[in-house]
Amino acid sequence: MKKRTFAAAVLTVLSALLLLAGLSFAEKITVVVFYPTVGTIKDLVILREQKLIDLPDLEVVGVYHEKEKTDYKESRAFAASQGLDWLTFHPVSAAIRAETVFQKNDCTPEFERIFDRADGMILFGGPDIPAYLYREKTSLLTIVTDPYRHFLEASFVFHLLGSDQNKDFKPFLDRRPDFPILGLCLGGQTLNVGTGGTLVQDIWSEVYGAATLEDAIALDRAAWHSDPYSRLLPQEGFSEFTLHEIRFNGDGRFPKEIAWDKKVHPLILSAHHQGTEKLGKGFRVIATSLDGKVVEAFEHEKYRHVLGLQFHPEAWFLFDRDYRTRFTPEDKKPISLASVLQEHPGGLDFHRKLWSWVCRAWQDEHRRR
Repeated sequence: MKKRTFAAAVLTVLSALLLLAGLSFAEKITVVVFYPTVGTIKDLVILREQKLIDLPDLEVVGVYHEKEKTDYKESRAFAASQGLDWLTFHPVSAAIRAETVFQKNDCTPEFERIFDRADGMILFGGPDIPAYLYREKTSLLTIVTDPYRHFLEASFVFHLLGSDQNKDFKPFLDRRPDFPILGLCLGGQTLNVGTGGTLVQDIWSEVYGAATLEDAIALDRAAWHSDPYSRLLPQEGFSEFTLHEIRFNGDGRFPKEIAWDKKVHPLILSAHHQGTEKLGKGFRVIATSLDGKVVEAFEHEKYRHVLGLQFHPEAWFLFDRDYRTRFTPEDKKPISLASVLQEHPGGLDFHRKLWSWVCRAWQDEHRRR
């Protein structure tokens, strides 16, 4: 019998035995996402429809803690109404509190099971992280609305990557160092805090010295990071997001792997008032705002597919030509973000290369697993 035929026969027998035992080889690429709200699900649907996530055999598992404020019944109902059979939900009920985030805790066995099943993870955007998790006092401008979400996600990151807050802990990725993790906006901040880093609690006031919204408006548009007009004139319905360019520093592994020319400045979508300050364990900055004052992307030096972004490459309305919005009173007509992205030399091309890189990382990890 030829070696290949023999190997196939062995695999068939093993598969049959596993099926008899109630187990099976994972045929689909399994990606865990945190904060599986209706908005998050819609982002994933559009990314798949637009072929930015071009993986037919994809399974997405939405993970959340049962004590989070979000009512995930709405997410389940939405998924059912849309026939999204590739999406399932995994609530975590084990106890978690601020004091146990950076250590083995009651969630650790669940974290192990989720990690062992997954080929990759995405942490999505959201509200402010409690400053006490990164050992700082809380600014009057920090607004914490969902602490259990942060406890769960920061502790999972700690288990995955380790932290300066507990240097004796052996991180999960030591045994799967190519495992892909993507952090988006808050998700990027969670990667940083979960590994022992800190945050700027308000960019406009701490970085740019702005005391009022009018001060923020007077800044260069590249320094906005969220749209001040959405708060100053809420009756006008301006977007809370803003579009601006970022700059890669040329030292990063990620831009080299997507063959990105550092002279081209990607156009990105952001809406945040906090950002990375002191880097967490193992991270290095690979992109900043054009003025160099705000960290826009960072990657892990040891684990090659761990990437934190301080922007939103997943937002569904970036790719929907029917969606239009206004940013300032000077915008007399609503603007198509998809058209702006298409026309910018570092717009749609950057987003396509980013998601292609992510998908390849998921595929490679699935093959290894």
